[in-house]
Amino acid sequence: MNVHEAKTHLSRLLQQVEAGQDVVIARAGVPIARMVSCRGAQVGIAPPGALAGAISLSDDFDAPLDDLFVSDLFPVQ
Repeated sequence: MNVHEAKTHLSRLLQQVEAGQDVVIARAGVPIARMVSCRGAQVGIAPPGALAGAISLSDDFDAPLDDLFVSDLFPVQ
């Protein structure tokens, strides 16, 4: 749909978008915009505790990392 048609038929286009269709608007035959429904893309926020039991830490999570960065190429002095 070109820009002039989109301006002329905006109400009809909005009805199509509300019905779940995407509408592409073009200028001189080149797509420049897409109208999509805002309602379909909304994602709710998970309630507190939703990941309970899904995340775990190893027993050595807070162990010192000093030895991790020592190598024969760069000895610590």
